[in-house]
Amino acid sequence: MPLKPLSIEGLFVLEAPVWPDDRGFFREWFGADLFKEAGAPYEIKQANFSQSKRNVVRGLHYSLAPEGQAKIVNCVHGSVLDVVVDIREGSPTFGLVETIPLSAESGVVAVLPPGVAHGFSVQSESAGVAYLLSSSFNPTAELGITPLDQEIGIDWAISGEPILSDKDLSAPTLAERQAAGELPKFALPR
Repeated sequence: MPLKPLSIEGLFVLEAPVWPDDRGFFREWFGADLFKEAGAPYEIKQANFSQSKRNVVRGLHYSLAPEGQAKIVNCVHGSVLDVVVDIREGSPTFGLVETIPLSAESGVVAVLPPGVAHGFSVQSESAGVAYLLSSSFNPTAELGITPLDQEIGIDWAISGEPILSDKDLSAPTLAERQAAGELPKFALPR
């Protein structure tokens, strides 16, 4: 299962083989040794799961936890457009947006470095997304940027009005977070 680097430093996709048969399919989506070899030597501290319906947009979320928060994102049901924005001050790709189509059947998993903003939009009737996190939930360190920030200009590829939480809808823009000093600093992976 090779990890393929993307244009944002520290962002990878894992393209795991999918073994289908008449019962369904099987695929592996996490291996600690593989991630360590690829330069992501973090331990998993928390696992989350979300279920959403078509046109839901979740994000853009990030953490300022002192230990950082890397994520491994896997779509386990349906399909989503996963979105990663480099918001790390000092990063050579600051402001860059990567979109990664994820589906239960594809075998593709997104591997995010600490300090990037993450979100997704649901492309199917419903979708389930499982996350592995390198740090536990810390309410004072969890922040967001509005997914509708016009300067970032994300095309969420949905077929109607986005369905957003009140928290995501009222989140500040990237420029507002930057002006408030609420962005992570860029650090090269160890």
